[in-house]
Amino acid sequence: MKVPSPGESITEVEVASWLVEDGDYVEKDQAIAEVDSDKATLELPAEESGIITFKAQEGDAVDVGAVICLIDMSAAKTSETKKKEVTEVSEVEDSSKEDAAPATENKTYATGTASPAAKKILAEKNIDAQGIKGTGKDGRITKEDAIKAVPSMGEALNEENRKSERKKLSMLRRKVAERLVAVKNETAMLTTFNEVDMKPIFDLRKKYKESFKEKHEVGLGFMSFFTLAVVRALELFPDVNSMMDGDFKISYDFADISIAVSGPKGLMVPVIRNAENLSFRGVESEVKRLAIRAREGQITIDEMTGGTFTITNGGVFGSMLSTPIINPPQSAILGMHNIVERPVAIDGKVEIRPIMYVALSYDHRIIDGKESVGFLVAVKEALENPVEFLMDGNETKALEL
Repeated sequence: MKVPSPGESITEVEVASWLVEDGDYVEKDQAIAEVDSDKATLELPAEESGIITFKAQEGDAVDVGAVICLIDMSAAKTSETKKKEVTEVSEVEDSSKEDAAPATENKTYATGTASPAAKKILAEKNIDAQGIKGTGKDGRITKEDAIKAVPSMGEALNEENRKSERKKLSMLRRKVAERLVAVKNETAMLTTFNEVDMKPIFDLRKKYKESFKEKHEVGLGFMSFFTLAVVRALELFPDVNSMMDGDFKISYDFADISIAVSGPKGLMVPVIRNAENLSFRGVESEVKRLAIRAREGQITIDEMTGGTFTITNGGVFGSMLSTPIINPPQSAILGMHNIVERPVAIDGKVEIRPIMYVALSYDHRIIDGKESVGFLVAVKEALENPVEFLMDGNETKALEL
């Protein structure tokens, strides 16, 4: 079997994990491996049935078109069964031998006793020798054992209980890291903040969420309000919907909104295409569809590329405030955060309102402070007056009820 091309411009993949054992019998179309590209993790199905032989190990980088494994199509399925039976019998026999002949440990007066040099070091560290396993003859605690001993809350720590793991990052994670570092180094990134009184949205959701869900089979969440508020703000401040391309600025008359979604392989950013043409129902349906595909690992590269602006919601994890990093080659990203009841001044009186802090990170090379602040204020006013700015004064019509 050769590595198929997972997408345009991808020249190699990395074997993330084998889903079968070397020498197993595999069925045609059975998922045999997960491979990472710099854009996504994909499952590799067996092209034929037979006995598999690995030609690459986990962590290996394999060129697209190179052989990743061999499948012996002439081998019968019983070959695998016999192999496994033999293996299982061997394991049982080995286990029986281990149970029948447990390892014995010679203990003498020297076991656990510190040498004079070790005793002095342990006394200086205020460590009890009883908590240390000696490596000297008959278990005697040597000077080296005492030097390596580390106190913890007044007690000695056995090195066997202090383990670490070295694991190579996946190709996807390495690519994400590379892109994020490049953004910090290659853009003039700044962040501006504001706060939003979410009470008007809370009131609308409380009033219409049941009828909206009953009719459209999807919940009325915050993402539709934020997406449509962003679309409106992008129309008012088109520089925010632009990108740098060398010495040129590329501007768009459409809004493809990237939505950050947490998936099994980490953060993914699928795109809502032409969000300017979508209603509340349309946005919520698309968010739900993309989130499900991301969580189930079915999202495609095409569904994650080409966005013009990104919305990320750290509030679902409890974040109060953050400075989100721009999703290249875009020029700006809006960060949502958790909603907390706070005392605020309303018409000269203190009231408790659900407040969300919002943050806009932007590339100052292409977006000036006036545009960035104006954009965020436009988002704020639309969220605090959704009926007027997002629903044309008609709630039921906008929600298609």
